[in-house]
Amino acid sequence: QVQLTESGGGLVEPGGSLRLSCAPSGFALADYAIGWFRQAAGKEREGVACIGSTSDPRTYYLDSSKGRFTISRDDAKNLVYLQMDGLKSEDTAGYHCGTIVSDNFCSDYGLRNFAFGSWGQGTQVNVSS
Repeated sequence: QVQLTESGGGLVEPGGSLRLSCAPSGFALADYAIGWFRQAAGKEREGVACIGSTSDPRTYYLDSSKGRFTISRDDAKNLVYLQMDGLKSEDTAGYHCGTIVSDNFCSDYGLRNFAFGSWGQGTQVNVSS
């Protein structure tokens, strides 16, 4: 069973930074395209960013995160990160990492249409002064 655990959330002031981590249980992240999505209270899930598997290491960001967030992977540590800089109050949400159904869905279409297979329970990010 694919299980993922997110960490690194917290409270940060506008303009601040956080780095979220995604850790798997029982499998190698390198074999999967991995993405992040977020869900704010009362709102729909929103794709944020994705990175392809090691064999196709593309990255893709939706407009809300482009230029401020960076997704990366450390295959030696079996972790995927989401570095978030220039945080805004509208970034406040629960952030989840998950497997993308295939490298081809690490794309605008995949993120907008929730092409996630499995995902973790999330880590909360609150951006407030």
